[in-house]
Amino acid sequence: MTSGLLLIGASGLAREVLAAGITGVTGIVDDDLELHGTELAGVPVVGSLVDAVERPEALLVCIGPSRSRRSVVRRLSESGVADDRFTTYVARSARIGRSSVVAPGSILLDNVVVTADAAIGRHVVVMPNCTITHDDVVEDFATLAAGVCLGGTVRVGEAAYLGMNASVRQGVTIGSESTVGMGAVVLHDVPDEATWVGVPARQMGARE
Repeated sequence: MTSGLLLIGASGLAREVLAAGITGVTGIVDDDLELHGTELAGVPVVGSLVDAVERPEALLVCIGPSRSRRSVVRRLSESGVADDRFTTYVARSARIGRSSVVAPGSILLDNVVVTADAAIGRHVVVMPNCTITHDDVVEDFATLAAGVCLGGTVRVGEAAYLGMNASVRQGVTIGSESTVGMGAVVLHDVPDEATWVGVPARQMGARE
């Protein structure tokens, strides 16, 4: 049995989670030695990532960048941390449809709306005021910045990043490890590891 909750990463995302009202947090771990012994929003930084392995608490990875978050989770898993140690945080003001699912490790902040039959993967971060509609799939380690809106049947690939207020048309796929810029309007599929920006969105550097 776990007791309490340990946040991984003394980050802006950790501050967002604390501000949203998460309870039961006993400490934060971070590999920045200069932070040890300090506090973040009143919560003590109690050690490094390696210390989380032996502590009894449940874990919530508060690392903003998708690939960095995936790397930290892999390090923990390789050190023997089982999947059931990771908890999920959904802010009280978020609304999750009864037919939608959120996998362990994910963070959904204030005023997020998830409607019908959507699937949110492991260690996904959804910042405030995002809308995820029917039959959307957001794969592991993806990040949706504040105000992102996904039409129906959108798929967001593993470790993809969608910038603030980006909108994605129904049926579109955002490739794994791709980036969609702030305010972009995505009308067509985005390949893996690509960067698309603009209205309508197109690959960065591509000619009209």
